[in-house]
Amino acid sequence: MTPGHDTMDNLLIARVFSEIGDLLELKGENPFKIRAYRTAADIVGQTGERVADLADAELRAIPGIGKTVAAKIRELADTGQLAFQQELLEEFPSTILDLLRLQGVGPKTVARLYRELGISSLDALETAAAEGRLRGLRGLGAKKEQLMLRAVAEYRRREGRFPMPDVQDIADALAEHLRGADPDLQVTPVGSLRRGCETCGDTDLLVAGTDLAILERFAAYPGVDRVLGRGETKASVLLTNGLQADLRLVPSESLGAALQYFTGSKAHNIALRDRAIQRGLKLNEYGVYRLDTGERVAGATEPEVYAALALPFIPPELREDRGEIAAAGTDTLPHLVSRGDLRGDLHAHTTESDGRADLDAMAVAAREAGLEYLAITEHSKSLAMANGLDERRTLAHARQIRDADARLDDITLLAGIECDILPDGALDLAEDCLAQLDIVVASVHSAFSQEEREMTDRLLRAVESPVVDVIGHPTGRLLRRRDPYRVNIEEVIGAAAAHGVALEINSQADRLDLSDAHARLARERGVSVVISSDAHATNAFGLLRWGVVVARRAWLEPEHVLNTRSVEALRAALRRNRN
Repeated sequence: MTPGHDTMDNLLIARVFSEIGDLLELKGENPFKIRAYRTAADIVGQTGERVADLADAELRAIPGIGKTVAAKIRELADTGQLAFQQELLEEFPSTILDLLRLQGVGPKTVARLYRELGISSLDALETAAAEGRLRGLRGLGAKKEQLMLRAVAEYRRREGRFPMPDVQDIADALAEHLRGADPDLQVTPVGSLRRGCETCGDTDLLVAGTDLAILERFAAYPGVDRVLGRGETKASVLLTNGLQADLRLVPSESLGAALQYFTGSKAHNIALRDRAIQRGLKLNEYGVYRLDTGERVAGATEPEVYAALALPFIPPELREDRGEIAAAGTDTLPHLVSRGDLRGDLHAHTTESDGRADLDAMAVAAREAGLEYLAITEHSKSLAMANGLDERRTLAHARQIRDADARLDDITLLAGIECDILPDGALDLAEDCLAQLDIVVASVHSAFSQEEREMTDRLLRAVESPVVDVIGHPTGRLLRRRDPYRVNIEEVIGAAAAHGVALEINSQADRLDLSDAHARLARERGVSVVISSDAHATNAFGLLRWGVVVARRAWLEPEHVLNTRSVEALRAALRRNRN
């Protein structure tokens, strides 16, 4: 089934433009043309409103969207496909796109593999590497061959999983479709999505009631590729993007029990059922019952289900059997951080480097997003493709930021930088330059294939620098695209604790880095965390919600997150002001 206007959401349009960029690079096209499509993908992906609903003039009013891209968005919205993309796909086997998504395998290498060895799929690459045929190509030795085999294995582990923010968008679209017949219909996502897991294998929705027409409407969603099954209480479909979606109808009197049961996790549910048995109760998806009489004692709401087990309500993000039931039993559950607790954002870019909006526009957007302060942190000089700043431009831009801070009301601007950590651990800019800024975020953007000891020492050296306040996206991962680089994150967290350096939860949907497990370890070691948007556009501050989800899964309370503090308290807490 070809997607139509109703399913042509921003995520799908962005994916098409990103794929075009990959195919153009595979062909060896003009780098500026390639970058134009990748930039378009980024812009569409971070735009708050559905671009498919916008008129041509409205599209072209979006910074970075020109006449050509606007026309292609309109074509996608009107027809569900793009002729230019289809023409490119005809030049290569469709499976070649999987090769482009392998970590450490660039378009030039993929092109050589295809032209010289006829390799156009993961299976073919795996076979050729196992047979030692890759090392026959100039520049590809046995070590590179093994790296490719490892990249294939890593890719296969990620297959079938979708980033949580993407699945949330899909669930929202499905819920909106279902509410088309009943605006008051309560549709609740459950499963790993409700728990905020960073990736999801499918999406599950619950609706209270017995109206079979809802199941029929669900199966008729325009984004359905095929119906996998449909009964009296459940329908399962496969969407055009490969994600399976399930809808369940549950009786109103059992909605709370069903929400608890289908949210999971499995380990959490097993522990709860054991607790119920110890109290002479039985817990299932229909309710809580007395074992001796079968009397139903709870089930309509989740709080009453937990109350029947002598527990307070446990937030879904904590339901992983990682101590939450014991904490609930002793009334020591954390008061989890929320989006409303965030008072500032410490990582954002403008057109001075690779952002898509100027300084004033980003400041105003941050203020409109409810933030009290914003750190402008452009890239540094080694990231040439991002128009990184050298020392002279950094200090000049800092003056512009401080001038804007004096000029603009109701928002405080901090002059910062996202400074590259070079392969040897040195910082990309001179220390005397960095010392003159309000905040320095240090990040790795290159040499991801370093061995663990080398990468760990690289980050440790940056943490030890007196001018570094925050380590940005500390493990370098890109969900479904690039695994974390090899690093002993426990050592890095220990060093951060010793030197008073904060670690970032980067809220970009494909990063969510730190992970929840690492963020919880940081909390346990006394390391402060910052939740940052890494915004490159005015509409990107909404991404902070995803970083908050990660923080909640990490048991973080507001006190553990630096940017929940006032700007004065933040300044005092930064490493540079504590030395």
